[in-house]
Amino acid sequence: MSSPVPPPVPAPRWSPETLARAGVQRDWVDADDRPHRVPDATIEAVLAVVGEPPADLADRAPVVTRPGRRTGLAGAVLLEDGGTARLDDVVPDDFPLGYHRLRVDGGAERRLVVSPGRCWLPPERTWGWAVQLYAALSTTSAGIGDLGDLRTLREWTERRGGGFVVVNPLHAVAPVLPLEASPYLPATRRFRNPVYLRVEGFPDGGGDRPSPATVDRDAAWEHKMRVLRTTFADRGEEPAFDAWRAEQGAALEEFATWMVLATEHGGDWRAWPASLHDPHGEEVRRAAAERRDDVTFHAWLQWLLSEQLREASGDLMVIQDLPIGVSGGGADAWAWQDVLARGLTVGAPPDALNSVGQDWGSPPLVPWRLRAADYEPFVQSVRATIAGAGGLRIDHVMGLFRLWCIPEGASPTEGCYVRFPADDLLDIVCLESHRARAVVVGEDLGTVEPGVAEALAERDVLTYRVLWFEPDDPATWPVGSMATVTTHDLPTVPGLWTGSDVEDQLASSTMAGDDVRAGRQELLQQLLRDGLSEEATATEAVVEAYTQLGRAPSLLVSLSLEDALGEERRPNVPGTTAPARANWSIPLPTPVDRLDDAPGPATLVALVDGHTPTTGG
Repeated sequence: MSSPVPPPVPAPRWSPETLARAGVQRDWVDADDRPHRVPDATIEAVLAVVGEPPADLADRAPVVTRPGRRTGLAGAVLLEDGGTARLDDVVPDDFPLGYHRLRVDGGAERRLVVSPGRCWLPPERTWGWAVQLYAALSTTSAGIGDLGDLRTLREWTERRGGGFVVVNPLHAVAPVLPLEASPYLPATRRFRNPVYLRVEGFPDGGGDRPSPATVDRDAAWEHKMRVLRTTFADRGEEPAFDAWRAEQGAALEEFATWMVLATEHGGDWRAWPASLHDPHGEEVRRAAAERRDDVTFHAWLQWLLSEQLREASGDLMVIQDLPIGVSGGGADAWAWQDVLARGLTVGAPPDALNSVGQDWGSPPLVPWRLRAADYEPFVQSVRATIAGAGGLRIDHVMGLFRLWCIPEGASPTEGCYVRFPADDLLDIVCLESHRARAVVVGEDLGTVEPGVAEALAERDVLTYRVLWFEPDDPATWPVGSMATVTTHDLPTVPGLWTGSDVEDQLASSTMAGDDVRAGRQELLQQLLRDGLSEEATATEAVVEAYTQLGRAPSLLVSLSLEDALGEERRPNVPGTTAPARANWSIPLPTPVDRLDDAPGPATLVALVDGHTPTTGG
């Protein structure tokens, strides 16, 4: 009897060239070095959204380069300062850095971005505080930590010899109640949240009172809007605001218009009347004209935010966080509909941070459409987040290389990676860092593919070293890093040590108890490796953690105010939502204008304020 004939192997539906042009990655390796192949159904769903770039994109896309490099192009250059120059293949060493226009000989006009290729670095090792600004209430806060409290923190840090403060993203959310609590799902990455403005008075008529059990954003928002509306109505001529508004141009007007429309129609533009979906359409222009005073009010709030942040930061580095994306119904998604991938969300495959993967709810940018848009959405987001502060922490920096994209309705495990032009994006970050003299930290936790660490180090983007995840002694960590014990998504030292963090997770999530407890035991080993007694107090555990951290030669050493003040609750438990848990709403237990009364901060500073290797400049 003859052997059965095997069925023919079906030809692949998509050629490698098609996938490469779209940036879709068919095969990938997880954090445990296990290879995976993405199912056809996922590839089909992602390709349907991402699409293929036009054939002539390579001839008109931006050219991102550095002095001394060959471009393969020649032509006349209109410099961003209005001058002119000539490019003949190699970029001269003295060619101006910046964003220029290149008229290629016999070809199209293209954006020419000339980058220094390296980020700015502070000259020596320093320490600073990591804080959730909404949590940093003082006895004079109007219901939420604000920019006045940031100024108090800055001045207090300077007095103690610190060099920076790291804060959560300060970006705006939709102006509708309930306010979005997560700083990592903003409506925009270009404009700030007015809830952080310092205003006089208290929403509850109180004052000089202990911190509340949770931050009530909605009450703070309503109170501040009443005060600010009155102030706006009573204001006189403000030529400084008028000049600043003119400098901001169309982007500010568009955002302010979105805020007005969102107030009336809701925080998701996709649910607005169809006539308002086009930011440049006739109905939007008519609405902006009819509500001109309201548009001006929201532009004015952004000016106040800019002024208050500048005053709060002073000469200290305030490192702001750049979220991986924005809300799909928000202002940036409205403005850049043609660049975002509607029908996909960004997340992460299963890894040490989350065994079932994560879906962060933000639509990704389409890589080739971002190139076709001259990278402008990315440039504006980076520049606006750095502005007025002096530092940038890029959340999930691996997203500049590739993003885990999940088709609408699928689980986080059913996604695939889409690749991005990382070299171009990183060199744009370098240019913005150089111009703002702002340090850049890349949050590189999770599944990190080969080559990422080297690319970041080559550009002086500081890596992120977290004690909980590092098996090696902090003394061996690289100088080019920010060192910390924990993050907003991980346990505080007191919460881990007492076990209350485990109880918090189990009470607010569906995570398996055995997995949560096993995770705690794994993290505890980092505290016990130097001989800390299991009978030690939580305070002694904090001292042990920061004794280890003090050995790190890292350029930036970040201290947690939660740890310093004995707070057992972490800011956020991933995968949980209200009302099960008050994520992003837990205040510090001590008002920030009373920090000198608490012994913990001085203890931590003494443990890390040691040797000072120098670099940068």
